[in-house]
Amino acid sequence: MTKKERALEVVYQLKNEYPNAECALKYTHDYELLFATRLSAQCTDVRVNIVTKDLFVDFPTLESFADAPIEKLEEGIKTCGLFRTKAKDLKACAQMLLSEYDGKVPDKMEELLKLPGIGRKTANLILGDIYGKPAIVADTHCIRLSNRLGFVKDTKDPVKVENELKKIIPPEESSDFCHRLVLHGREVCSARSPKCDKCCLAAVCPSYPLG
Repeated sequence: MTKKERALEVVYQLKNEYPNAECALKYTHDYELLFATRLSAQCTDVRVNIVTKDLFVDFPTLESFADAPIEKLEEGIKTCGLFRTKAKDLKACAQMLLSEYDGKVPDKMEELLKLPGIGRKTANLILGDIYGKPAIVADTHCIRLSNRLGFVKDTKDPVKVENELKKIIPPEESSDFCHRLVLHGREVCSARSPKCDKCCLAAVCPSYPLG
């Protein structure tokens, strides 16, 4: 079985196992997903959703984020960690979206990467979830599982993982595929003590069994 054939089988099996592939972060507006993803750095999605439930009520518009006293933003996101840097990024990002993009989150990678605090992982999530474009979100789950499944070898470089997956994952499947990797990584293929005996990918996983 070639790497691409294995990738197609993994896509098929994960689609059967997790038919509802969607982002765990809660949002209503495009910028809310952008901000929630920024807050998720070194923080769990569960915690971010708890924080943004109140944050998006206290600051209901881009203008309110742009005009907010930085201390109030810091207080609102304090439990997410790195709150001073994140608050500064959220405020600056809101200001830039209003001044340069008419309040709309851009739909191109090069434009997204110009926004304060926004890297490729967040940009790809926006491209996939907001705009329905092919996108590989190389987060920790994606990187770990890509190594275990033999799609990459001994690398934690998200750009390398993204580029390799682009070669073997059908573009139209890529965004949902990454969401399914997150689900599978949390539920089965965890960093420690993976549940290989319950894994739907065991038959095609070159790392089976682990531990």
